[in-house]
Amino acid sequence: MTDLWAAKREDARQGVQPLAVRMRPRTIAEVVGQRHLLGEGKLLRRMIDADAIMSLILHGPPGTGKTTLAEVIAGATNRRFVRENAASVGVKRIREIIDEADRVLGDTDRRTILFLDEIHRFTKSQQDVLLGDVERGLITLIGATTENPLFSVNSALISRSTLFRLESLTEDEIVEVLKRAIADRERGFGTMAIDAHEDALRVWAVKSEGDARRALTALEVAIKSSGNERVVIDKQLAEDSIQQKVAVYGDDGHYDAASAMIKSVRGSDPDAAVYWIARMLDAGEDPRFIARRLAILASEDVGNADPRAVVIAQSCWDLVERIGMPEARITLGQCATYLACAPKSNAAYRAIDAALEDVRTGRVIPVPLYLRDPNSSPVADDTGRGTRVKDNIRDRGGESYEYSHAHGDGITGQDYLGVERTYYEPTDEGAERVLKERLERVRERRRKRRES
Repeated sequence: MTDLWAAKREDARQGVQPLAVRMRPRTIAEVVGQRHLLGEGKLLRRMIDADAIMSLILHGPPGTGKTTLAEVIAGATNRRFVRENAASVGVKRIREIIDEADRVLGDTDRRTILFLDEIHRFTKSQQDVLLGDVERGLITLIGATTENPLFSVNSALISRSTLFRLESLTEDEIVEVLKRAIADRERGFGTMAIDAHEDALRVWAVKSEGDARRALTALEVAIKSSGNERVVIDKQLAEDSIQQKVAVYGDDGHYDAASAMIKSVRGSDPDAAVYWIARMLDAGEDPRFIARRLAILASEDVGNADPRAVVIAQSCWDLVERIGMPEARITLGQCATYLACAPKSNAAYRAIDAALEDVRTGRVIPVPLYLRDPNSSPVADDTGRGTRVKDNIRDRGGESYEYSHAHGDGITGQDYLGVERTYYEPTDEGAERVLKERLERVRERRRKRRES
């Protein structure tokens, strides 16, 4: 029986859809941004053009077009499209989709794309249900997530999929999306008299942080709340329509921002360092985490080029624990700018890592007898009975421990390791230059006294 009211219900559904939903691109040509994926000759574009779509996982910040891209792929390849949210779908529903995909493939030779939004919320049992059919190609899985899939998605599912990262849209791309919505007569506001100032569109482009959905929502709010037949969107109206700028900190932003901060300090750029710290704090990052990273950095990247750096970092950590936010931001800023401006050396870091590598992969070097604890290392005396090592005990080569302070300059010809190794190689940076000059003199004196 023909449903006489179907068209009316569909019109009603269309009428309540947000602008961001209505303006979703329907073809690859309508997609704004993501040229690194959809540009001519790029891998995903070649896969779509050749109808060679395998299972995919699309990850990136909110509002970058993950859902849109999945729908565009389905349309471009003429495959059946089933959309579910991983947060609400159960094993029973997954099995129904798989069974239906099998039936449709047998009846019409048409393959099915299963789009799972928020795939990082998929449970282990749900993933296990999918694995076999994804591997056989019965269904093509397209997952979308704002998280890092390498951490949030089962490794077995990752190995059966191709990963594509979507990037936040640029300011110019957001402006282009907004202008399309204003001009579109079918899905946007093309039938209305709208005068949108360029600086107003730029406000949304900046404050949306590359999120097209957020920018389009702000445009819709501005137009619908004006109540006028002719809408003039100036900078003030744009500011009022989007309110506070939201810091984007999803998609593993915790680690990305921390990495950027560390690399900025290492690269001696205090301006970049405090920016990344400000971004982390604005996004709600624990200031103790930042203090901890600065403390590690003080030893790893500044080291003995400025021995005060680790002391300052320790004091920063202590104060952050005691003070808390918002005042702790000042202490973090002081510490970060000091470390960024300090001379840099990773010689101590390289030395301990090289020594650890030798310990783990080479033959363990025994402690020379004359260096052992004289009160804990029993050795055989001339009678064959056990005695304890004394300060003057000699090893098989006849070498005994030499007390450094018994020499005027504190330097002996003593061999303290038993093999020839050089782990610590000071640089010429900062205070480490003084250490380098002294160490060179010490090593030369030790060599000469050893030879004599």
